[in-house]
Amino acid sequence: QVQLVESGGGLVQAGDSLRLSCAASGLTINTYTMGWFRQAPGKEREFVAAITRSSVTYYSDSVKGRFAVSRDDAKNTVYLQMNSLKPEDTAVYYCARSQFQGRSEDYYNYWGQGTQVTVSS
Repeated sequence: QVQLVESGGGLVQAGDSLRLSCAASGLTINTYTMGWFRQAPGKEREFVAAITRSSVTYYSDSVKGRFAVSRDDAKNTVYLQMNSLKPEDTAVYYCARSQFQGRSEDYYNYWGQGTQVTVSS
């Protein structure tokens, strides 16, 4: 059974950093594209970042240069390092698995439960 469990969210101030983790079970993360998405209150879920099976990374324009996605194959865990956080980064962050490369959530068929990130100004 596939499970993705996010952790590491919290309340921080603008300019701070956080590292989110996504622990996977029932799958081997380096055989899939693993993505991060977020959903702010009243908004649709949006793509944030992803890492492919060949370790290629890609980001949304809104986080490029501030966020970094990585993985630890030994721990079967994906990370999202978030630096220089802004109030507009406030959202529930989700990790997800895809057999394809892409930014659309339609490509992702397994999702975690999400972790809340709140950035105060």
